[in-house]
Amino acid sequence: MEVPGVKAVVFDLDGTLVDSAPDLHAAALAMLAADSLPPITFAQTRSFIGNGVPTLVARIMAAVGLPEDPDRHADMVTAFLRSYNAAPDNLTTLYPGALRTLQQLEALGCPMALCTNKPEAPARAILDSFDLSRFLPVVIGGDTLAVKKPDPAPLRAALDGLGVESCLYVGDSEVDAATAQASGQPFALYSEGYRKSPVEQIPHQHLFDHFDALPGIVETALRLPAA
Repeated sequence: MEVPGVKAVVFDLDGTLVDSAPDLHAAALAMLAADSLPPITFAQTRSFIGNGVPTLVARIMAAVGLPEDPDRHADMVTAFLRSYNAAPDNLTTLYPGALRTLQQLEALGCPMALCTNKPEAPARAILDSFDLSRFLPVVIGGDTLAVKKPDPAPLRAALDGLGVESCLYVGDSEVDAATAQASGQPFALYSEGYRKSPVEQIPHQHLFDHFDALPGIVETALRLPAA
């Protein structure tokens, strides 16, 4: 699917632009240790990423055998965010080629935004830490609106912030694919992120495994002139 008139690129964050799983795992371990609960593995944490912090914490609680308890869940979300926002280890890294790709897209005159289920404040902090905010002036986080992806509202809000009606949405997961579908936008799947399903089971119009390939995809999908 190509959408005529598409004039922007909107990115997911975790598993797309950055590998934040190590910092998320460290925060999960700190949260569990503070409550004298057993640890979970890195692989478990990585598999729980994708639907926002409250869902991540709920999955962690289930993994360590805690029953559903809204009050305890709220307390653990607060504890998780406290540890995560402190980020003492700064283990999050950019995926190879991501910065160069943003620079190339900027040179093409392509407006860009971020649409993530991570809370907005830590999402902005990550962008600032890698000096990416200059490329992504519009940030829609998991708590910016009353709903999260895969509801189409966050992606539409990102488009509104850019002043455009359509985009190429770039993400790594089933949630991102569903968001693009719900919004009627073409989707570029980064295959090296946090997806839980085989690539062929995730609806997408474009596929890449390294950011060096993305500018070419953008030039095609958005019908922008070559650099």
